[in-house]
Amino acid sequence: MNYNGKRVPAVVIKRLPRYYRYLGELLKQDIQRISSNALSEKMKVTASQIRQDFNYFGGFGQQGYGYNVAYLHNEIGEILGLKEGYTTIIVGAGYLGHALANHNAFEKRGFRLSAIFDNDTQKIGSIINGHRVQDTALMEEYVREHNIDIAILTLPRSAVEETAERLAECGIKGFWNYSYAELKLKHKVAVENVHLSDSLMTLSYKIKQGNDE
Repeated sequence: MNYNGKRVPAVVIKRLPRYYRYLGELLKQDIQRISSNALSEKMKVTASQIRQDFNYFGGFGQQGYGYNVAYLHNEIGEILGLKEGYTTIIVGAGYLGHALANHNAFEKRGFRLSAIFDNDTQKIGSIINGHRVQDTALMEEYVREHNIDIAILTLPRSAVEETAERLAECGIKGFWNYSYAELKLKHKVAVENVHLSDSLMTLSYKIKQGNDE
């Protein structure tokens, strides 16, 4: 992944939301400044790793002063694109789509849910968190008219690739894909594949290793 022409390792990008979230907690506690060592203790990442991560984006800290929490929180938010005000749709109004539509953290992070779609006649017309579920037959027209940025896909694996290609044709810039299929599209769009069971299996590994020790 690139930032201002510089190659940034994917593992560093994955740590940025953790930094952002923790810095937000510090702001709520009215903490104005923090050293890399103090941040290291809280984040469970070495101070040298923190400095190395931040150096990919310009550094942010001052020798002998540490980091200005509000400034660093704002800068990381800018890097993550949280100030862009991205609009989203959910495709798939099943249990997972329903749960995501009711998850209020999205808007707190600057992502606005605009519409929900499904092809099930029993779901079309139902209301989820103030949004009336619409027929997927209307999806492409809606995306074009409302300049939607992101599609959240909670579809069966068999349907996700065709649906994603249709949406990419309409101008969708990114997919948050919960379908358990690794999306590989012809169009150049951003894709984040989410596998909830992977996280559960990682937890299983950690429990097993702890028990073995």
